[in-house]
Amino acid sequence: MVAGWTKHGDGKTLAPGEVVRPDERLSWPRMVGFGAQHVVAMFGATFVFPLVMGLDPNVAIMFSGIGTIMFLLIVKGRVPSYLGTSASFVGGVLAIRGLFGGDTPTADAIVTGAILVAGLVLALVGVAIHFLGVQIIHRVFPPVVTGAVVMLIGFGLAYVVADVYWPQDQWIALITMTITFVIIVAFKGFIGRIGILLGLVVGFLLSWGADRVFGAITAFNAGTGKVDTHFRVNFDAVAKADWIGLPNMHFPDVRFSAVLLVLPAVIALVAENIGHVKAVGEMTRTDVDPYIGRAILGDGAATVVASTFGGSPTTTYAENIGVMAATRVYSTAAYYIAAVIAILFGLCPKFGALVAATPGGVLGGITVILYGMIGLLGAKIWIENRVDFSDPVNLVPIGAGIILAIGPIRHMISSEFTLEGIALGTIVVVVGYHVLRAIGGRTGTDVGADAGRQGPKTRGEATG
Repeated sequence: MVAGWTKHGDGKTLAPGEVVRPDERLSWPRMVGFGAQHVVAMFGATFVFPLVMGLDPNVAIMFSGIGTIMFLLIVKGRVPSYLGTSASFVGGVLAIRGLFGGDTPTADAIVTGAILVAGLVLALVGVAIHFLGVQIIHRVFPPVVTGAVVMLIGFGLAYVVADVYWPQDQWIALITMTITFVIIVAFKGFIGRIGILLGLVVGFLLSWGADRVFGAITAFNAGTGKVDTHFRVNFDAVAKADWIGLPNMHFPDVRFSAVLLVLPAVIALVAENIGHVKAVGEMTRTDVDPYIGRAILGDGAATVVASTFGGSPTTTYAENIGVMAATRVYSTAAYYIAAVIAILFGLCPKFGALVAATPGGVLGGITVILYGMIGLLGAKIWIENRVDFSDPVNLVPIGAGIILAIGPIRHMISSEFTLEGIALGTIVVVVGYHVLRAIGGRTGTDVGADAGRQGPKTRGEATG
């Protein structure tokens, strides 16, 4: 199912317990609103991580839209997901820049060359999973592991809220979070389902008003990386940006020594994609296991295309899964709309600059909700599969991996390569679980290992 969505009910309302499934839609004006909300959800990270890696954020935004459309076509519209910039490559990319001259055009090309090869490897892993069967995934990623990966992906982003967004304006962050709470819960219709977007808009306006009433704030400034006095909302970049223009693209340069520094990120991406797809399956109450290989292939293919033109690596985005959890609208139509908007953003520097002007305090109030909801989806997987945490094989590596991600803990592999946060936690969860299970001589008959091998409930078994 790629297009031709069936209208859900009257196209306007959702009854209690109902969801809009991937092959359904509400009215098109409402779907545009949901698509815009998905753009807002992905924009912060998709814009920030390229900046951290020294790549052009407008290229990343444009190819996130192109990559999302590729992904939806490859999975035949069965897995609603948005592809944004992956954070798993940050450590490897910074190591490459340290070896090849920092922020130079040559280093940019070598970075994207390494990312391109990693994307090819990821795509090949997806092909292998697709043809070898999803059973191999159930062996490697039983419910205790997939739940942990989903949880550490959500909670592992807590440091972004704590260290980057919230300190920029703690009161605006708190107010934005509270307003978003109220909108999502108090309004049961369309207003409640776009509560994330409305909360962000209200927070933006409150920040602008605070500048007028209270003046500049002295707080952490993400732009300078230090505490200084500045206005919460700065439209300077918006005024300078062109309305229409191509982003700064370049072609990759493949160097084997650079490729080695980013290949470990592929392990994290495989686990991350599986966790995201499993989370989507749990929310939609559909069996998406047959599409896991396609999803990984789609992510790899999108990364290859993006890096060919100087873009950033992609991954399925937890932020947008959080939006679906909040809205109960899983329609792929919203993602196609979001993808088109993202492409237009990439071709319109002024709009990109406007969204990028969203104050950090506002993003803090929004992301604390999204990341928390993602993390709790992992707990939902455990509960529904009756994972036994009295078993140390389940308890020990899962607990350790989550703490490593939340820290985030940094582990120096060499002077040029570091594993940290979500990537490190994911590897510890996956490898640690299987090593301890082998040491314990398990036969795979315990509930925690086997409960999810049949996959989530099918659509016919959905309880709403």
